[in-house]
Amino acid sequence: MSNPTIQGDSAAEAPFSLRAILPPLLAIIVGMIMVILDSTAVNVAVPNLVQYFETDLKTVQWAITGYTLALAAVIPLAGYMTDRFGSKQVFLTTVAMFVLGSVLCSVAQTSAQLVLFRVIQGLGGGMVAPIGMAMVFRLAPAERRGSIMGMLGIPMLLAPALGPILSGWLVEYVSWHWIFLINLPIGIVGIILGLKYLPVTEKKGRAHLDIFGIILAPLAFSMLAYGVNQGGSESWSSTGAIVGLAVGGAALVVFVIIELLQKFPLLELRVFRSSDFTRGIIISWVTQAALFGSMLFVPLYLQQIRAFTPLETGLILLPQALASGVGMPLGGRLFDRIGARPLVFVGLSIISTALFLLSGVTVDTGLPMIMACLAMMGLGMGLSMMPVNTHVLNSAPREWVTRVTPLTAAAQQVVVSFAVAGMTGYLTSQITTHTEEMAPGGNPLVAAVQGFNDVFFLSACIAVAGVVLSLILRRPKTAGAVPSPEEQQTDAAMMMGH
Repeated sequence: MSNPTIQGDSAAEAPFSLRAILPPLLAIIVGMIMVILDSTAVNVAVPNLVQYFETDLKTVQWAITGYTLALAAVIPLAGYMTDRFGSKQVFLTTVAMFVLGSVLCSVAQTSAQLVLFRVIQGLGGGMVAPIGMAMVFRLAPAERRGSIMGMLGIPMLLAPALGPILSGWLVEYVSWHWIFLINLPIGIVGIILGLKYLPVTEKKGRAHLDIFGIILAPLAFSMLAYGVNQGGSESWSSTGAIVGLAVGGAALVVFVIIELLQKFPLLELRVFRSSDFTRGIIISWVTQAALFGSMLFVPLYLQQIRAFTPLETGLILLPQALASGVGMPLGGRLFDRIGARPLVFVGLSIISTALFLLSGVTVDTGLPMIMACLAMMGLGMGLSMMPVNTHVLNSAPREWVTRVTPLTAAAQQVVVSFAVAGMTGYLTSQITTHTEEMAPGGNPLVAAVQGFNDVFFLSACIAVAGVVLSLILRRPKTAGAVPSPEEQQTDAAMMMGH
């Protein structure tokens, strides 16, 4: 069992044994669950990090934005790196890099160091999920891929539920340092399992590397995110906003032109010629912006306004993850029968309603109301995410699917980072505005709550735009062979990212 070599899909030709596939599957799961846990755990710790480093929310938020941008920068490299060096080698190297970044984060002395070390974490973590998914896809025979990917999906659904609770307990009873340091033993176990059990894949020799794409994509995305953050928190006419948006916009235009001219582009942008693909990806971006842009602020509201402990906050967030775990497989099954449009319409309608309800929270809104809204957001996400992602993949020419998946995964991380940067800046500016409008001697908590109300209302409006756009979805005219339902759900799961 130690270090078999897989060439192409030869694994599918050998007699399938669940016992044989479990050790390498476990190695992949350990690596992936570590990255997903960390992605959800940091949100709960944000107020403690602001206090510990004696800085402001906007600065600490860059520990999240920098991480997601680093993820986006390396996801497109996954295909090239595995072709050049082999899946096993790259997977283990990226897990080791993520662990190194985690250890560095745990010993950060300043907020600037934390942001830098989170970038290192993201550079390692970005390729773990796409490479891990591809390895599982190759290990399992076609007729069993659905069930095997389902096994992989269980920890992927549990991690977002457990991350905030684990983070809350560590922050409250141990130290915030441990939300990063805990990755060290988990990572070591994953690396040991990977060295022993992961199959060695055949290298494809000299792969084509798009140097201009690698340089321009991170430059464009990071500068645009910086400009959005500066514009939202200070002024759209400030130097930071103008420079960030101008440099990022120019780099993005050049990047798009170069990618369209490249024979082997880093990201396959020609797929946007498909109107069905373009409609689907825009709705996917709107969903990401509305949902993930606002998810950061519920833990902040619970801790800063309501004074809940980090552990209590993690437990309050649990219904969202559990409802998502119910909605995701349900949405995947219904997609085969009724298509994406009704599911995306219903899912985004539920998300919009939840966000509108959250935009009316006060200093003493009851917990059942908040938890019900969170459960609605989770259910809406579960119902809409898998269908819209599968719709996007079905809209692309089948021969481009493996090149479209990195495009969609990278774009997801960029949109989330833009949403987090923009909404954090908007929250800061709205709290300042409401504080200035208050009469002398007024309660500053009221002004802060009004700022949160404004952010949730903005998110709700974005979600409503998605509801309207969902009406223009149609079943795509697929070229070539139509994938099986199992392949559809597998591809869609590969797009889910973090």
